Amino acid sequence: MRQRDPLPAASARPGTVRPGGRTARTRRSVLDAALAELVEVGYTETGVEKIAHRAGVAPSTIYRRWGSLQGVVADAAQQVMEENLTVPDTGDLEGDLAVLTRGIAALFRTTQYRAWMDVLVGSALEPGPARDTFASTTLNTRAEIGALIVKRAVDRGEVPPDTDPAELIRQTAAPLYYRIYISCEPINEIDTLRAAAVAATAARRGLLRGPL
Repeated sequence: MRQRDPLPAASARPGTVRPGGRTARTRRSVLDAALAELVEVGYTETGVEKIAHRAGVAPSTIYRRWGSLQGVVADAAQQVMEENLTVPDTGDLEGDLAVLTRGIAALFRTTQYRAWMDVLVGSALEPGPARDTFASTTLNTRAEIGALIVKRAVDRGEVPPDTDPAELIRQTAAPLYYRIYISCEPINEIDTLRAAAVAATAARRGLLRGPL
């Protein structure tokens, strides 16, 4: 099996520059504080001042680097993804997607991640900043992971060149999120493998092409 790649960093978003030393420690403290606040009090009660107090920094530090609460939350979400998901390279599309679905299932078995996602998903049910943040973060993550998986699958001749990377990830993950948040069923190994197999089959048959 080939080496997996780390999830690419989306450096264009606020706060996503990755310098080292004191700046890196400050970023980590702020993002950890943001995640803790979200889990404890929910999105609507989380504020920049509360995050700053918990992280031991001035609110101006957060505003200067992230611009807003939404910028902090988006960067925190990206950090979670980067630390817990990798872009697989097994040499086969279905194998890559199976690694991904297993990773998603494993993430949801972690107490902190599940609590954080529950808060974010619940907040995103109503129009507003929480929904915008959640949508943009998941869209960016889908694009980043999907782009590499699809490129390799195209190079191997497995899928059409115009396969939509975001749609591939959407179709792969959707059955798992349905079980987690709609039917409230546990996810087992068969579920992860089935989701990967169905999405890979659809992509190979040209059903996940981008808009003409």
